[in-house]
Amino acid sequence: MTVTMPPGVQTARDLVGPAIAEAVDRLSPAVRTVAAYHLGLADADGRPVPPGGGAGKALRPALAVLSARSTGASAERAAPAAVAVELVHNFSLLHDDIMDGDTERRHRPTAWTVFGVGPAILAGDALLALAQDILLETPPYGVWAARCLSAAVQRLIAGQGADLAFERREDVGVDECLEMAGDKTAALMACACSIGVIYLGAPAGLAMNLSGFGAHIGLAFQLTDDLLGIWGAPEVTGKPVGSDLRARKKSVPVVAALTSGTEAGRELGTLLRKPEPLTDDEVLHATGLVEKAGGKQRVEDMADTELAAALSCLEAAEMPADVRTEFAMIAEFITARQW
Repeated sequence: MTVTMPPGVQTARDLVGPAIAEAVDRLSPAVRTVAAYHLGLADADGRPVPPGGGAGKALRPALAVLSARSTGASAERAAPAAVAVELVHNFSLLHDDIMDGDTERRHRPTAWTVFGVGPAILAGDALLALAQDILLETPPYGVWAARCLSAAVQRLIAGQGADLAFERREDVGVDECLEMAGDKTAALMACACSIGVIYLGAPAGLAMNLSGFGAHIGLAFQLTDDLLGIWGAPEVTGKPVGSDLRARKKSVPVVAALTSGTEAGRELGTLLRKPEPLTDDEVLHATGLVEKAGGKQRVEDMADTELAAALSCLEAAEMPADVRTEFAMIAEFITARQW
């Protein structure tokens, strides 16, 4: 199934892309090279690439732009906030790739495999600091937007820490996975949905409704991403088939299967406890066991529930009708099942 990208996402890419490139130019040369490569702005030798070459979908910038437009402001006024959110997102991706040992992102080698672990860590740190600088340069409300972003980063870090801790544990539960996803993914999505309102000093009630919307679609997004991590096609995910199972990642479908009390769940546990790397056939068998144990269906149902809750928050918020429609389109887009 092919899902069409909502027009608001492309609009955000067109608006924010040049602003991100301009912001990255402020970094020191060595760090700038790594950051530009990771962001899809340049190749490994620092040569510029065509717009969109390797860049992400710009979902968070699109949400930040819509957040500002929900107040009646123009998309352009949200550019600094949208840039800051995207820089923080990419700070987390640079570090995640190292911690997870991922060698491919967006159909290219990950930055740490090209430049080394140290330079990739520094590039991530630089993007985080740059994001805060951009917000703090716009008084009086930039400081509140910076605090919103900082709080999201603290939760993101907590979620990543929990994710790493799960790798060393055998007894992870579904509720713990959902709490971790709420911190690691949904917190930044909630920030993206509300930061435009905060950055422009608009009513707090609107920011709260949009934060709730973002929290629910963030969790739905992570649940869908977990499904794609097992059943997603490489052309969709940018990663090999079954990559999460091969890495024995305790994603929600896997944990749901392991804790299902079924024979398939028990067999899956035995297979994943093997010390040797899983073969292609074992990955395929494990995929079938997760589905047979009900892990896939349970997570699909969870994602549907979170999407419905998000749309309920959206209905409670006062905003122009066209902006509400675009928010809903993005919610549907990022939770669409593409495998």
